[in-house]
Amino acid sequence: MPIDLPNPSLAALPSAAGRTRLSLPIRQPRARSRWSFRDRLLAWASLLLALASALVVASLAAAQTLTAVRERGALVCGVSHGLLGFSSVDDKGNWSGFDVDLCRAVAAAIFNDAGKVRFVPLDAAARFAALKSGDVDVLSRNSTWTMSRETTFGLVFAAVTYYDGQGFLVRKALNVESALELDGKSFCLQTGTTGELNVADYFRANNMTYSAVELASLDEILTAYDGGRCDVFATDVSQLHAERLKLAKPEEHVILPDVISKEPLGPVVRQGDDQWFTIVKWTHFAMVNAEELGVSSKTIERAMQSEKPEVKRLVGTAGNFGEQAGLASDWAARIVRLVGNYGEVFERNIGTKSPLGIPRGLNHLWTMGGIQYAPPIR
Repeated sequence: MPIDLPNPSLAALPSAAGRTRLSLPIRQPRARSRWSFRDRLLAWASLLLALASALVVASLAAAQTLTAVRERGALVCGVSHGLLGFSSVDDKGNWSGFDVDLCRAVAAAIFNDAGKVRFVPLDAAARFAALKSGDVDVLSRNSTWTMSRETTFGLVFAAVTYYDGQGFLVRKALNVESALELDGKSFCLQTGTTGELNVADYFRANNMTYSAVELASLDEILTAYDGGRCDVFATDVSQLHAERLKLAKPEEHVILPDVISKEPLGPVVRQGDDQWFTIVKWTHFAMVNAEELGVSSKTIERAMQSEKPEVKRLVGTAGNFGEQAGLASDWAARIVRLVGNYGEVFERNIGTKSPLGIPRGLNHLWTMGGIQYAPPIR
């Protein structure tokens, strides 16, 4: 007689004779979905609509800086406490400088009035927090563009307005001609800046040692250096040109030729407001393009009548580039007319005809051997 073999997939049922007989499992009918194709389609459509609405709301919420600036009637710009040539204030409360002019240019683009800016002096430690919190609309304060400053603080650098690098100021009496001769010397360094890491990296790479006098502000560092507390004043070369003029005897000090780091300086804005980022970025690009095209504050009215396509797009007599950014069609013409092109701003504040006497160097246009380069307006 046939033998029933065990099968775990079969259910065991008792037979009348007391034997265990194996039988196939009973399949239950599959329940019909409560959701019809039409219901599922409507659900997906509702979900997509909700996501699209959320994106629109987020976009509108993020693009609030320009609206806030217009409603306030002035741009709020974070600058340094006082760095000659970059941002300094006179006894009447008037601000001037290379960084100051970037903010004046943004105000000119928005209001057709370069004077509608309120300047807020910030120290190195507080500058990024002030921007993140919304205390200022833009930070234009000789700040170096680094990856961590964008990823850590939730900020974004709009452009490189000045290509700089770390340098060294020493007394001529020290009798050194190169940074490689500074082994064992003492350095005055500002806390909260890239300068501390630059010096540490440079000395480690060259198997040299140094001691550090770390202070919070440039004024403290200058006083300490001038008073002999340290042998070397180390910071961005542009700052060394400015601070050297404040020493009791500037002629007794020299900036060494060594540049040990990349310090791309530029304006900073908060992440998430693409419209505002675009406005600040293209304010700088407009000034660079204007210089390249030969359009200056002295020739702007003639440029308004130009038939050259590149000039027409710059000054707004062709295209609607300003409107696309939320500005007037002549936004760039306003900047050049009221503030100047990049070369004008550079020369009057920090160039060879200014008290600082800094040569253009890397900050020349790309057509003149430098690396200042702006995308075209088109």
